[in-house]
Amino acid sequence: MDIKQIQDLIKFVAKSGVNEVSIEEQDFKITIKTSKEPTYVTAAVPAPAPAPVQSAPAPAQTENKAPAQASQPKDDDSSKYVTVKSPMIGTFYRSSGPDKPAFVNVGDSISPGQVVCIVEAMKLFNEIESEIAGKIVKVLVDDAQPVEYDQPLFLVDPS
Repeated sequence: MDIKQIQDLIKFVAKSGVNEVSIEEQDFKITIKTSKEPTYVTAAVPAPAPAPVQSAPAPAQTENKAPAQASQPKDDDSSKYVTVKSPMIGTFYRSSGPDKPAFVNVGDSISPGQVVCIVEAMKLFNEIESEIAGKIVKVLVDDAQPVEYDQPLFLVDPS
């Protein structure tokens, strides 16, 4: 399935009113979900390497949760922050190119609609825009790292 076919499929799904469509072929799987929010496209290309990589972060995430729960004062401080999350799976990029400056850095003020990063999925570069105004407190993902749907990318202080 090429990009044109995927784009046509997305348009068809948006017009048809269905909530979710999944297509699975030998070398890839694509799921298109619609709701009142923008349409999200997730795709996974099975390969021998990603399976172990996906298994390794799961325990790391569990390990990260335990220390965060153990340090209650940090949770209380970060509870005032809003999290900007990834709307899709893909590869996270802080800038539009290797020689370009990052869209946002820690300490930068952002406004709704401002591009904060790019998530690449199936050779499509999707600009991720902020839905809130505030100040970037922390970047939670390294450049060129894989991200999952709904994974936190940035912490923003809305005050």
